[in-house]
Amino acid sequence: MPHEILSPDEMADVDRAAIEAGPFDGYRLMLNAGAAVAAEVLRRYPEAARIDVLCGPGNNGGDGYVVARLLAQAGCAVSVWAHGEPRPGSDAELAARDCPVEARPFGLYRADPASIVVDALYGAGLARPLDAAFGPVFDAIESAGGPVVAVDLPSGLSGLTGRADGPCVKADVTVTFVRKKPGHLLEPGRSLCGEVVVADIGIADSVVGRRTLNENLPALWKAELPYPSTDTHKYARGHVAVFSGPPSATGAARLSALAAARAGAGAVTVLSPPAALQVNAAHLTSVMLRRIEGTADTLAFVAERKVRAAVLGPGFGDAERLRETALALLDSASAPFTLVLDADAFTAFADAPASLFISAGASKAHLVLTPHEGEFSRLFGGIARDATLSKVEKARQAAARAHAVVVLKGPDTVVAAPDGRAVINSNGSPWLATAGSGDVLAGLVVGLSAQGMDPLAATCAAVWIHAEAGSRFGPGLIAEDLPGLVPPILKELFGRSAR
Repeated sequence: MPHEILSPDEMADVDRAAIEAGPFDGYRLMLNAGAAVAAEVLRRYPEAARIDVLCGPGNNGGDGYVVARLLAQAGCAVSVWAHGEPRPGSDAELAARDCPVEARPFGLYRADPASIVVDALYGAGLARPLDAAFGPVFDAIESAGGPVVAVDLPSGLSGLTGRADGPCVKADVTVTFVRKKPGHLLEPGRSLCGEVVVADIGIADSVVGRRTLNENLPALWKAELPYPSTDTHKYARGHVAVFSGPPSATGAARLSALAAARAGAGAVTVLSPPAALQVNAAHLTSVMLRRIEGTADTLAFVAERKVRAAVLGPGFGDAERLRETALALLDSASAPFTLVLDADAFTAFADAPASLFISAGASKAHLVLTPHEGEFSRLFGGIARDATLSKVEKARQAAARAHAVVVLKGPDTVVAAPDGRAVINSNGSPWLATAGSGDVLAGLVVGLSAQGMDPLAATCAAVWIHAEAGSRFGPGLIAEDLPGLVPPILKELFGRSAR
């Protein structure tokens, strides 16, 4: 499956480039698109009694006229309902002319439970919210309960942001072309699209090219997963440090530590304040424990044990000490080192985020930030409040400002790097909405980073593996279950080399 994601404007550019390169002109590409949708409808609903095709005035509507013609030729009972006339001389006008099914005014359309609806009103090129008058029609379609197949995107959904700021169709299946758009993966678009089918309409991969926005699929990072050689030893697999909080809040650090170990780190040490040593010691076995009383102890341990990655924030509590520790780790790094900040770190730096960003920009270390939406707003208030930005652009701007890989968590987690590369995760699971889940994710990031993975690749892999683990366990999942689910997933990703 292709992992590149195209914005609506990029898709328009690809269309133009493909037409210039040939062999297909615009109308032939429209015929190919309509044929792909018609084939999907026939494959899924071979016994359909009636099919209603709703056509807009643009190219999306043109695709719809092709769908209607092909379904009618296949012997289906097809009706066409047109919202506006195609522009004279356009490909959509040619498609409407060639369609033998007479179009009726969209205003007369009434949803029928016995009908399959093909939504070809407005696709990814929609520039503004649909008028409120569409609302009752879309509500009636949903209430009727028949299957809805959307062409490119459900009408009313922004292909760029995944938001629906006006009425929007809710589809069971969405057939898009060439590549997915951000709106297929960003919520609520992901939920409104139903199953997304990417159809080949004859545009070569070379025309699409490489893109800076991708879907988070294993093909992006699988080759970088660290499989140990036969002569390796534990320290060659990387040493991870996880900072513990006070006695009453040690569990979060242990979750991160166990996840780091399950991700393959050769050694993991929990750095504990003196008061929490006994609590941590009572719960740790394969994970090591070290007494740490201040920044000097921390830096000495990192240098002495050649620590490659650390997690700071889960259950930590002490904001002043957290700030001091984080900045000291960034300022002192002299070799490849990854610092993951999570949870309490975002509260600690809320009043002075610039100090963190400046240190990260000057540091030789890699910084990874893993906030959910609320935590994100503490560090990036202006970006978070900008309603014109998509989730992808918010993460990208934050990553550039912070000189960090930013994981903007949620059902549609976005990971962005300072250089503009970004991914949208598409296997998110609602079962991960449980306390401690984020601590496990932070541990997976450092566990992979400590083994030498590029920070963006390690983070993307961790996000995908974390979500996959949640989906596999399902109902009843608690955070303690997640680390133990990681090894079989890694074994599958490694393939034959892991046997």
